[in-house]
Amino acid sequence: MSRIEQLIDEIEEYIDSCKYQPLSTTKILVNKEELEELLVELRLRVPDEIKQYQKIISNQEAILNEARTQADTMVAEATAQTNELVNEHEIMQKAYAHANEVIEQANAQAQAIVDKAVDDANSIRQGSIQYTDDMLRSLQTIMNHTMEEAKGRFDSFLSSMQSSYDIVSSNRKELAGGVVQEPANSQPAEEQK
Repeated sequence: MSRIEQLIDEIEEYIDSCKYQPLSTTKILVNKEELEELLVELRLRVPDEIKQYQKIISNQEAILNEARTQADTMVAEATAQTNELVNEHEIMQKAYAHANEVIEQANAQAQAIVDKAVDDANSIRQGSIQYTDDMLRSLQTIMNHTMEEAKGRFDSFLSSMQSSYDIVSSNRKELAGGVVQEPANSQPAEEQK
């Protein structure tokens, strides 16, 4: 199991161990610092593992090249053997048959090696893509939960502020009925003297 898979398991275990938000069975309370530490380590690990997969894939090219070299060597040997046998008329037919057989075997063997190397490379590539997609899906789920929790907190805060605003407005209206307003033309007593 890779360190990235361990980190994803740790994140899932951490989420499972979090307490639910009061009056909710779907929203949880998370320690932002702990979750961020796990996510930072996950981000740091992803490039290393992708480099490992790329190294494995690049080794597939070396395997293909080695298979081609072996095939070329076998064909060259078969050709040399054929040329030697051709010099004698009696065994000419046997030489051609044997050379063709060796060439067919070499080509079949080379093709099998090339096919296996291509299959291995494709399998590793698909595994890398699937693995990266799984990690991104897990990260997306975590981010979605975090955004939902933040939205819930913001909605709760906004509701609380609206309630306080409504109380203040109501109190001002009650006070407005008891305030006596002076006429606009009246002057203070000192100015009238």
